[in-house]
Amino acid sequence: MPHAIDETDRRILKALAANGRLSNTDLASEVGLSPSPCWQRVRRLEEAGIIKGYAAILDHKALGVGETVLVEVVLDHHDEQSLEGFAKALTAIPEVLEVYLMAGEFDYLLKVAAGGTADVEAFLREKLFRIKGFRNSRSSFSLRCLKRVVSYVPPA
Repeated sequence: MPHAIDETDRRILKALAANGRLSNTDLASEVGLSPSPCWQRVRRLEEAGIIKGYAAILDHKALGVGETVLVEVVLDHHDEQSLEGFAKALTAIPEVLEVYLMAGEFDYLLKVAAGGTADVEAFLREKLFRIKGFRNSRSSFSLRCLKRVVSYVPPA
């Protein structure tokens, strides 16, 4: 059962999603609370697992890995052990940014950071194709990101 949150919690979550480095004082001011109740609410949201953590958002282009490749993967087998083993192998590859288990025509959708086509080829040949259970894949290069949302706060 989802944890019940009110409109003040939603304002806190939206503010932190926009800027996770807000001090408690600035956050409290932004959401219309005094610092102590704001801090208590944030702690409650963290303890409930609604706030999973805080992270820096890196500029991949500035780091030399500005290409985003979406890779659809099909496996040979679909038993629990095959799915779990493949997922575990994917999560250990640093350039794999996101992994989704899918329903439909393919089994996994990967979001991969790469410096260019040579990096993608190396990722495919040296890493993805070598994972036990891999059958085939289809890759698509992103031309440009038009919207990136790290977290979503649903309306009440």
